[in-house]
Amino acid sequence: MTGGEIRARPRHRTQPLAPRPLHSGMNREEAYALMLEHTPSESLRRHMLNVEAAMRWYARHWQEDEETYAVTGLLHDFDYERHPQEHPAWGVRYLREHTDTPPEVLEAVMGHATYTNTPRITRLARTLFAVDELTGLVQAAVLVRPDRDIRQLELGSLKKRFRNPAFAAGVNRAEVLQGAEELGVDFEVHLRNVLAAMQEMVVAAEPLPPVAGT
Repeated sequence: MTGGEIRARPRHRTQPLAPRPLHSGMNREEAYALMLEHTPSESLRRHMLNVEAAMRWYARHWQEDEETYAVTGLLHDFDYERHPQEHPAWGVRYLREHTDTPPEVLEAVMGHATYTNTPRITRLARTLFAVDELTGLVQAAVLVRPDRDIRQLELGSLKKRFRNPAFAAGVNRAEVLQGAEELGVDFEVHLRNVLAAMQEMVVAAEPLPPVAGT
């Protein structure tokens, strides 16, 4: 890296985008309720709200269906805590059997987990993959701030955190770079976009209901 820039490496051949998805078939309120029902911990609930925010930002940016992107973000990990060994297949199966969620959303949820080997051929799927790990890095960077205020987090600080592999070591840096590349967005621009999305969400944040059992 030179000049302080972070660039994705050209290692992955990007296929042409498939046609954009139809409406999700489930509204945001229904998806939110389903996520709360299946997700006991506040930390994972927060993660899915962060991913929803980033998905909404990109949907508006590309003039895609915002509800579809929001629902996909809210539900991508809803099965993880109770069915970690079957994630995300369990969740996709549940959605297919109990909701009218269309194939494009199901394929995006499957595709965000690289070990499923599900091709990410839609912009919806590529966006979910691109923002998933990155929102975790942003959240970790916020939590180490004395004020824990994401509105005060600057892009330069986030870039430094990304370059330090010891920070938020659970964040897969290779997948973060791959996600930006598949999305066709310069990595630094992608960082800025996701940070902006999460900052916007805080301004209009809704408090989470109490965690089940507490």
